[in-house]
Amino acid sequence: MSKSSEGRGSVLQHVSHNVRQLRNAAAMSQTALAERSGVSRRMLVAIEAGEKNVSLATLDRVAHALEVPFTQLIQAADERDDRRINELAWVGEAGSKAVLLGASPSTREVELWEWRLEPGERYVSEADAEGWSEQIYVAEGCLTLVIEGVEHVLPAGDFFVFASNCQYGYRNDGDVLVRFVRNVVI
Repeated sequence: MSKSSEGRGSVLQHVSHNVRQLRNAAAMSQTALAERSGVSRRMLVAIEAGEKNVSLATLDRVAHALEVPFTQLIQAADERDDRRINELAWVGEAGSKAVLLGASPSTREVELWEWRLEPGERYVSEADAEGWSEQIYVAEGCLTLVIEGVEHVLPAGDFFVFASNCQYGYRNDGDVLVRFVRNVVI
C-alpha cells in the first residue's frame, strides 16, 4: 500500500493530465475553470504543469467545477477502478500521508463502523439493498471476507470494496483479534 516518492510524482502527473483533459473536454479555458472553481488561474497553471502539490480541498473544488468525482482527477486514466484506487493523494513534510483507498457512489448516507472479531468468530449477513456497497479496511489481524461463497483473505493494512447486494460475511480464522473499519455506503 505504501507509495514511494516516485508514486507521489505519478499522482501529480495523473492530476495534471486529467485536469487538462477534462477542462478541454468541457471546452473551458483555465480562466473559466478558475472562476467556476474559486481556484486561482496561477494555481491551475501549476496543477496542469504537474508542478504543485495541491491540497485535497483544492482538488475537490476543481473536481466539482468540472462535474466529475474527485477520484477521476487522481487516477491514471488507463487504471481507473473506483473500487480499488490506492493512490497517494497527499504527502506532508514530515512523512505524513493520505492514501485514497477506494470509493463508492452514494445518494443518501454512509455509515462508519469499527469491528472486532475474536478468534473463531464469524458474522454472516443477508444481501443488502440494490446499490449498497461496503468498504473494508483491516487494521489488525487477518480477516476472511466471504462474498457469495468466495473467500478473500485480507491481512492488516489491506482493504476491499464490494457491492453488498449479495450474501456476505466476515470470519476470523486466526488465533488473534481482528480489528477492521467498515463503511457501508447506502
